[in-house]
Amino acid sequence: MAHQLLQKLTGFDVVRYSSFNFNQLRRSQLLARAGITCVIDVGANNGQYGRELRQAGYSGRIISFEPLSQALVELAAQAARDPLWICRKAALGDHLGPVAINVAGNSVSSSILPMLEAHREAAPESGYVAKEEVAMITLDSVLPEVAAEDDSIWLKLDVQGFEKQVLDGARKALQNVAAIEMELTMQPLYESQTLYLDMIQRLAASGFSLAMINPGLRDPRTGLLLQADGIFVRS
Repeated sequence: MAHQLLQKLTGFDVVRYSSFNFNQLRRSQLLARAGITCVIDVGANNGQYGRELRQAGYSGRIISFEPLSQALVELAAQAARDPLWICRKAALGDHLGPVAINVAGNSVSSSILPMLEAHREAAPESGYVAKEEVAMITLDSVLPEVAAEDDSIWLKLDVQGFEKQVLDGARKALQNVAAIEMELTMQPLYESQTLYLDMIQRLAASGFSLAMINPGLRDPRTGLLLQADGIFVRS
């Protein structure tokens, strides 16, 4: 009763800081269990993910890739204070060469793929405002430069519908990956993107099973879940 009264009077809910209540602590448990020594952070934006990892206690290496110039400035400032955090300016995909990326008004929704109206309607601030030409590389081409053969790798993808292409360019690299964290999309938000059921099946065929899922973007008009973050671990 006291807890409910406090919640009603203040508008806040006080919960125990534990892995049961906080996604980042559940992730930390999986990182520790898999003995992760290197996190490959694809689509790092301004370093939000790396900061979360550090705040939750991960102390190993982080290799962040971010294609957008402005986000990279902020990311580099974060990584400069951390000797085990390296950042590279690049988009990851299925081939080598230049590519145009659509810059979103909120930055985090930027994508190589065209955005669909369903996304713009659910998050108007995500609409595209510019384009930027960037270099695309594959994880297969760059992994020998940034990770050791005996590393236990956690691969995080935040690439706004471009997950299939990144995985297509990582067929060899996946042999060294212990876990994958990525967005799963329930309804099409970007043109030609792979939806959640097909992605779960693809990763299962590569030896990964879904270990954790956290709700993400919802349509504020309907309450429907549009995206969730999934963590897959090697079976």
